[in-house]
Amino acid sequence: MNSQPKSKGNILLVDDMPDNLQLLSDLLVKLGYTVRSVTNGRMALKTVQVKPPDLILLDVKMPEMNGYQVCEALKADPNTYKIPVIFISALDDVFDKVKAFECGGADYITKPFQIPEVVARLENQLTIQRQQRLLQEEIAKRRETEEIIYQSRALLASVLNSSFDGIAALEAVRDQTTGEIQDFRCLVVNPVISKFFNQSREELIGKLILKQFLNKVAPELFDQFVAIANTGTSLEGDLEYTFGDYRWHNFSAVKLGDGFAVTVRDITARKQIEIELREANRQLREVADLDALTQVTNRRNFCDRLRQELIILARQEQPLSLILVDIDDLKSHNATYGYLVGDNVLTRIAQTLKEAIDHPNALVARYGGDEFAILLPRLSLEKAIDIGETILQTVHKLAIPHSPSNPETFVTLSIGIVTQTPTFQTNPEVFVVQAYQALQKAKEQGGNLCCVL
Repeated sequence: MNSQPKSKGNILLVDDMPDNLQLLSDLLVKLGYTVRSVTNGRMALKTVQVKPPDLILLDVKMPEMNGYQVCEALKADPNTYKIPVIFISALDDVFDKVKAFECGGADYITKPFQIPEVVARLENQLTIQRQQRLLQEEIAKRRETEEIIYQSRALLASVLNSSFDGIAALEAVRDQTTGEIQDFRCLVVNPVISKFFNQSREELIGKLILKQFLNKVAPELFDQFVAIANTGTSLEGDLEYTFGDYRWHNFSAVKLGDGFAVTVRDITARKQIEIELREANRQLREVADLDALTQVTNRRNFCDRLRQELIILARQEQPLSLILVDIDDLKSHNATYGYLVGDNVLTRIAQTLKEAIDHPNALVARYGGDEFAILLPRLSLEKAIDIGETILQTVHKLAIPHSPSNPETFVTLSIGIVTQTPTFQTNPEVFVVQAYQALQKAKEQGGNLCCVL
């Protein structure tokens, strides 16, 4: 019996144009996604409540309830706020895009859309979701493990000899003249501690072993144990020491008479889980911060970095330069050579921007379909213009064909530059809009040009 192929993801399409719905639905179904379609916002909200999708592709302009309102309603509902929303709209103004992200949108695609781009952005969001689920599962497993350990310790602490933890009580041995603690004598040890030192309990009782042991493993701990006996402070920490199959141990010590009691527990499994979680977090950050196609920083991470730099540079009273780059007439290029070639152009331009910029802490990001943003902290306007001119020259040397009918016509860029010394009142969205206005000046003058506001 043949099993049904596993769906790559459950997608909800929301668009008041049936033709758009049918086109995109057919394409996504062929690619292995499960697709549901509705034609207005209210139907979308009802559908999501009945069976939440993995991701929503949402049109902006719809009657009665527009896409922004639908997204706001989703994000206000604790049952649906985690569902990523990708806007697909013919609105290409930066204000519309900014509003989409303010409403809680995860991404924004401009019509007419490119299927490879839609799939890349869609997969990016689904990958983030999958990584988040894996992370939550790992966290749940870790909490479950820690809870079991805690309950075992509480249950077995009253039965010393059957405890899975190492338990010992030690008494201070003081200098008879000064009263200073010289070492600690073992009063009580359980079988786990005996194995830890590879000696019988009888051999350990009454012996001075702590200082000699700590001198080999962690000399600084001896003074801390002395402080417990003298001041009554407690101590907890982790100790790396190979003992059989165990490497990491957690110890907790509290004052007991003129000495202290210590409990030692193996935490090797927990440490391994923490290492795995750190690796999962690293991979998640990489996926979340990169544009899937061009492998430069994505728009979300750029916006976060912009807000951070504005605050830092306002405090330091240092300038911030922003360069917006747009590929001239990429739509015509795609119509001539196809979208796959166009994607290759985007990738080449992105990598060229990274290689052409010799500036510490520079950030290159894909800001839109064919737009890139370059953040240059502590860089003057004059130097930003020099970088912009260098980019134009470097891209010109690539000699990427733009028209088969005119072999001497190559892909060019339009560049807008803005530089400010920000204050704490500087609005990041306004800062981007100013760079965008400079970019429009360059495009209005025919492109292949740098303009400043």
